[in-house]
Amino acid sequence: MVQTFKVSIVVEKDKNGYYAYCPELQGCYSQGDTYEEAVENIRDAIKLHIEDKLAEGEEIPQSEITSIANIEVAV
Repeated sequence: MVQTFKVSIVVEKDKNGYYAYCPELQGCYSQGDTYEEAVENIRDAIKLHIEDKLAEGEEIPQSEITSIANIEVAV
């Protein structure tokens, strides 16, 4: 039986490309040259991370984040 888990990801751009991580899964991160590649890579990393946790009988935390946004702050 296939299980579906709802987790959040954060993708940040830096000088080397894109960095992605999953806040609910400590240590679960990836990168890519493009945004799309970073998202696909973090999806694979999350799948492996969850498979490992399930094999160990650990609980999978579900996402509680509903929105991530950029804001400007004038100082």
